[in-house]
Amino acid sequence: MFFLVGVKNQMLPMLIDEIPIEIKEFVNNINSIRFPRQGYTSTVGIIQSNRGTYVIKRTKGELFCSGLNKEIFVLNCLAKETKLPIPKVMQFVQQIDKKQCWAVFEFFEGETLRTALWNEKNNEKRWELIFKFGKILSQIHSTPCPTELIHEQHWLDQMLIQAEYNLKNQKVDGNEELLEKIKINKPNDCKQSLIHGDYTIDNVLVYNGEITCVIDWGTGAYGDPRYDVSLAIRPKPNAFENKLDKQIFFEGYRGNIDDKVYDYFVSGLYEFF
Repeated sequence: MFFLVGVKNQMLPMLIDEIPIEIKEFVNNINSIRFPRQGYTSTVGIIQSNRGTYVIKRTKGELFCSGLNKEIFVLNCLAKETKLPIPKVMQFVQQIDKKQCWAVFEFFEGETLRTALWNEKNNEKRWELIFKFGKILSQIHSTPCPTELIHEQHWLDQMLIQAEYNLKNQKVDGNEELLEKIKINKPNDCKQSLIHGDYTIDNVLVYNGEITCVIDWGTGAYGDPRYDVSLAIRPKPNAFENKLDKQIFFEGYRGNIDDKVYDYFVSGLYEFF
């Protein structure tokens, strides 16, 4: 099992000596640490210790530490009020002087759905995984959203404000023309729900043919469920490259979206995140 966080750039692995003493004391002596494929927002390791196996995540800088803080907040809210398959937060440490944040999560056996679909040669088993991928998302969207995650401002309005900020301050794929277009051509309102905010085949873990955990909740919110659906069915190698995969996902999800809404989120809004 591993937590896969982004794939745009590679982060350097953390050193055991860098890990805060509070975490070392909690896990009770780190015997080994291995590093899965890394992303650009954090460094992730799998710790083997006297107390067991854990996932450790480290972020650096104000932007990424803010994201990890948000993920911890969302997971703690969900743990109190839902029965969703999410990792438990074991420990969280902020090193303000070093501008770093650390989190320790419950470990789940498995591999990402992306890996499982890539390796599975039996079509029936592939389709079963895709069906379950849709079914878990339906479970997320039908789960009452914790009140702490509900804001007065509409989710899409918040996202458009953030998109404009990202365009001015971060490297994004979108441009001013596209931003203006998605501001003007917003899709019709739909009922808001709990959303994951980055529901992709990289953020769902599979073990023995079952989905065991949904990870990376830093963008969890009370928002537009069509955004999750759109990101879920984006074509990837050996996944959602044909209409059948999407049809099976929709059967598991028990709903669908039209092409116009899909394009708005995937080819529009997502270009700024």
